Amino acid sequence: MSDEMLLVRRPGKKIYREGDNLIKTFDKEYSKADILNEALNNARVEETDLNIPKIRAVSVVDGCWSITMNYIDGKTLEQLMEENPDKTDEYLELFVNLQMTVHSKRVPLLNMLTEKMQRKISAAGLDATTRYDLHTRLGGMKRHVKLCHGDFNPSNVIIGGDGTPYIIDWAHATQGNAAADVARTYLLFYLHGQEELGDKYLKLYCKKSDTAIQYVQKWIPIVAASRLVKAPEEEKEFLHKWINVVDYE
Repeated sequence: MSDEMLLVRRPGKKIYREGDNLIKTFDKEYSKADILNEALNNARVEETDLNIPKIRAVSVVDGCWSITMNYIDGKTLEQLMEENPDKTDEYLELFVNLQMTVHSKRVPLLNMLTEKMQRKISAAGLDATTRYDLHTRLGGMKRHVKLCHGDFNPSNVIIGGDGTPYIIDWAHATQGNAAADVARTYLLFYLHGQEELGDKYLKLYCKKSDTAIQYVQKWIPIVAASRLVKAPEEEKEFLHKWINVVDYE
């Protein structure tokens, strides 16, 4: 793939555009299982009526695995929020509505969120006391089977030229409790230094969905621990602070 076609360079992967195709190419060291799981997640979510990119091919190019899907032409909600700060509330409303629509779907063959979180907590390098507390908290949460995106943030929503919103990047999709997905989004706002926007998002989601803010907050230490497994060094101290908060109420 030529550098002229390169759109984004991320740790372990590069994303190219070739005509109406978007090609995500992974480094040779990248886990084949994770790549195939990402493609499979996307294919399973395609069976809903959500607007998402469609997988066109999974292949090996120059010894590197790649996923080819249709290219979505438009701007991300993140870009639009930066370009039109006066419309932030309007965009946030759209963002929350989209996430609630995601949570209304069922994709029975996806991995269960609770089991994934249990594995992540065990692998996060935390001490036994903290692990016990987090496993116990997670075990006490209600088990749901709602579609959860797992990385729902404004950079993963593209608004097409005709105004149609598309949701991208389903690598972390699971079925489980929507409040965990909301806690993850809230945490992502904070990780990007957008505390005020994160607080506004959480209040809006909980109001529209009739969910108690305290219920979402109970998920935050669990979600922070799960993110710790593959977090860059600059995030780890911040995540540990969230994990170590015992009571948000």
